[in-house]
Amino acid sequence: MGQAGQQRSVQKKFGKQKGVKGVKTEKKTRKAPALKKNVVAGSVLILLAGRFRGRRVVFLKQLESGLLLVTGPYAINGVPLRRVNQRYCIATSTKVDLKGADYSSINDAYFARDGDKKKKDKSQGAFFSEESSKSQMPQEKKDKQKKMEEGLAKGLSADMKSQDR
Repeated sequence: MGQAGQQRSVQKKFGKQKGVKGVKTEKKTRKAPALKKNVVAGSVLILLAGRFRGRRVVFLKQLESGLLLVTGPYAINGVPLRRVNQRYCIATSTKVDLKGADYSSINDAYFARDGDKKKKDKSQGAFFSEESSKSQMPQEKKDKQKKMEEGLAKGLSADMKSQDR
């Protein structure tokens, strides 16, 4: 009928044992996912998400993390060098000649943020200070991006003129 004494309120958990240490497995490095079949260097993609959704961009290369390196170029449609997940892009059949542009120096570390800005002053005076805390892209990165996209932008503008006829 009833329980003699207090009823057990915690059930036993099978499979978890206290004090037993398992064999440590080494971390496997993740392999970059395979590219979609119609995404090749120089192909035009349409972005589906994010700030630049609906924009056409040029695919440059796949980074080690598996993300795609794309650019507008900035001079033509305002899309800078960006990393994009390939799930959020549609590949088109249009191809652009990259004219031997060298994007090998750009990797995931290029997009890393500075770690020294982590500690913020949370006082009331700092909150209402006139100083804007927006992070600006360093001028050297802007110059580097402009130099890399120069040939690509010229090739695109020539393609656009030939398509208008």
